Amino acid sequence: MYSENTPKGARVPSGHPAPLWARGWARIVDGLAATGTVMIGLLMLIICSDIVFRNVLGSSLPMVSELGALVLVMIVYLQLAATIRANRLARTEIFLPPLTRRFPRIGGMVSAVFDLAGAAMLGLIAWSTVSIFEKDLGSGEYIGVTGIATLPTWPFRAMILLGVTVATIECVVRAYGSLRANGQKS
Repeated sequence: MYSENTPKGARVPSGHPAPLWARGWARIVDGLAATGTVMIGLLMLIICSDIVFRNVLGSSLPMVSELGALVLVMIVYLQLAATIRANRLARTEIFLPPLTRRFPRIGGMVSAVFDLAGAAMLGLIAWSTVSIFEKDLGSGEYIGVTGIATLPTWPFRAMILLGVTVATIECVVRAYGSLRANGQKS
């Protein structure tokens, strides 16, 4: 089992490399996070271009506010699984680490319950996102102004759905890891 400070590519305590599925899963999670980081750069370029256009030409670029809103939500969900994997979600650090040090089995169980609750909530978000994605795909919904510039919204919704689904699975993987490590401490 990895500790909080162990790099994710490191060897497991037995000295063997992490299983192939774990390395593949880590690449998927890190790939989505990297995509989110690239999107942050693109969003910054769009916003800076809009500022230049406002000051030089006296008018805004089309779709900047709508595109910014969709891209921002997409970035959050693309990077969420990596945040979960790195154990960087906000939680009560004053409670769980001391509990885990003193009572490792109970701490592991509480951590697993936390991760399963996260998986349930993210699963509900993913489920509700499916209907939004289907509506956008079926109706041809778009952002922008017709005749000037438009973009379909379904690619953004698809990336949001992908991100939240991967985050849900990551919560389940962490819960399994906590329960498995808890079983080995018996």
